[in-house]
Amino acid sequence: MTPLRIALAGLAALAVAMGIGRFAFTPILPMMLHDGVVDLAHASLLASTNYVGYLVGALLCTFDPWLRRRLGVRRPADGPAIVRYGLAATALLTLAMALPWPAAWPTLRFAAGAVSAYVLLQSSGWCLAQLAARGKPQLGGVMFAGPGAGIVGSGLLGGAMVSWQWLAGSAWIVFGVLAALLTAAVWNVFRREHEAPLQGGAGLPAGAATAGDPGVESPAQARHGSAEVAVLAVAYGIAGFGYIVTATFLPVIARAAIAGSPLIDLFWPIFGGGIVCGALLSARVSPAIDRRWLLAAAYLLQASGIFLGVAWPTEAGFALGSLMLGFPFTTLTLFALQEARRIRPLATASTMGLVTTVYALGQALGPGMVAFMLQLSGGDAHAAFQRSLVVAASSLLIGAAMYAASARAWPAAR
Repeated sequence: MTPLRIALAGLAALAVAMGIGRFAFTPILPMMLHDGVVDLAHASLLASTNYVGYLVGALLCTFDPWLRRRLGVRRPADGPAIVRYGLAATALLTLAMALPWPAAWPTLRFAAGAVSAYVLLQSSGWCLAQLAARGKPQLGGVMFAGPGAGIVGSGLLGGAMVSWQWLAGSAWIVFGVLAALLTAAVWNVFRREHEAPLQGGAGLPAGAATAGDPGVESPAQARHGSAEVAVLAVAYGIAGFGYIVTATFLPVIARAAIAGSPLIDLFWPIFGGGIVCGALLSARVSPAIDRRWLLAAAYLLQASGIFLGVAWPTEAGFALGSLMLGFPFTTLTLFALQEARRIRPLATASTMGLVTTVYALGQALGPGMVAFMLQLSGGDAHAAFQRSLVVAASSLLIGAAMYAASARAWPAAR
């Protein structure tokens, strides 16, 4: 199994889990609103249930070893099998959203969120370990371009279906079929028999690390207090809260601000394109740079992109703001996980699970805030989105300050 094939399989898995399982809802939402099957408050509920599902999935994945011990299961989880079946479940859950059963939609979105968390953590952990074992860790940037590639594809497809005046149910079927095709393409890659022989910690699953890895401290240096881990987790959770309003409602926000623009349905693919560019460039960042300063810069860039859309609600403002928001989207995830490895090299998996869980909690709070602002604004969608975006961007500024304070309080060992 070649490293490039593994990286491309990881890209496809994340495109399905994130670009479709989590974010196909964004380009389909304008169709659902047009069809009258949901209103904005109901849409916020559907988004929240998906993100709560992601939170539950992250928690289950984090405590999976403990749960197995409690249940008397001696064999460790088969990560590649979880990825395969998780991708298949994503395709089925996406297809099921086409059914005219609105009462079942929250449950379907919840399940899709939980599955996407499992696929994200298991596929990224397995692929990164296999790339490291084969001496090609830099190809991880290709894999992390997957969410952006999925968003670009779903955004362009969604925009085309809006212009063709398709029904939302038809769009869910298209995305479900696309997820099934991508799943079939990578099905035989995610297998235990393709794993490379263990070399130190390279073959360990789900983000395990060794003291000899670049940017990871030795056990003697790994005496960080819980305060540093807590700051990392809370600051990373702010990233989930900060971006999610735009990522969930971007086409709807644009329609409320610049109704009638022919470019409205391109802002979401632009967001995805920024993700792809940022992910590919992240592999070139020197490991010697303190990740907390990079994270602070990423937060400032995202906050600026959100404020730009609020202060300059034009086609150019939304296009540039979408690009600025998307560019660091997966790079800040990569940097945060690298920081978790640096802080706790001997407990990396649990630390990654913790920060991912707090991030998921931040995501789940975003759509609920929009629903609250909508009620506060007397049903004025434009005013509700403006207020929500200002709160989200301001939170990112706080997160950037937390990383800067952490870097000053606990300098990284050189």
